[in-house]
Amino acid sequence: MTFFKNFWSISFFLPLSLVVTAVPLQAQRLPLSENLTSLLSPEGQTLLQTSKAQTDYIPLMSQFVTQVNGAFCGVASAVMVLNALEVPSTAPSPWPQRYFTQDNIFNEKTEEVIPRSVITRRGMTLAQLSDFIATYSVEVKTFYGSDISLEQFRGLIRENLVNDNNFVLINYLGQAIGQKRGGHISPIAAYNEESDQFLVLDVSRYKYPPVWVDTKTLWASTNTIDKTSKKTRGIVLISPLSQL
Repeated sequence: MTFFKNFWSISFFLPLSLVVTAVPLQAQRLPLSENLTSLLSPEGQTLLQTSKAQTDYIPLMSQFVTQVNGAFCGVASAVMVLNALEVPSTAPSPWPQRYFTQDNIFNEKTEEVIPRSVITRRGMTLAQLSDFIATYSVEVKTFYGSDISLEQFRGLIRENLVNDNNFVLINYLGQAIGQKRGGHISPIAAYNEESDQFLVLDVSRYKYPPVWVDTKTLWASTNTIDKTSKKTRGIVLISPLSQL
């Protein structure tokens, strides 16, 4: 994945733009608040072109999935990261290439963390997301919004995005960034230092496109209480076993 660090060329960008824009039910998307910048806009694409911390963008876009129901944001995000890390799935598959889906990611170990039936009803907390992903052969590190400062939040995610073969998922409150939803989980794909904004690849893309969010707003959205866990939301860093 090392070549991703210097991937920017028009030949790369145009196909990826087409992937992002080819979204079903686009007419039903909700309007964006003024503080969010859609990746599909000229400004949003310029932010990506000028980003110097975007090693995760291509790997994540190549594995992008839309959550299959309103509670599977964590499941969809985990599928994207595990596939981007090329963690082999041991589940039966009709194809020779074994990869994760929002169906075969579940097994006896994940059921012990949180049953699929529970996720379907109410989604996952930050700790459940971390433990769910940790049932596979990866290293997972969790940071609660209440435990890290704005500077630490920015530094942790930016460091992840300038190094390849590791990923970051964010658990945030949608209303806190100007979206109409409760708690949500999605991958972060890039950071633009000049504007101090992160790119969130929203897995509920039938509602919202990928959006740029300023760092302070995004950090504040993690420092919100999850009513299920009674703890704040936060971020999860995922990497191969030997990297953290």
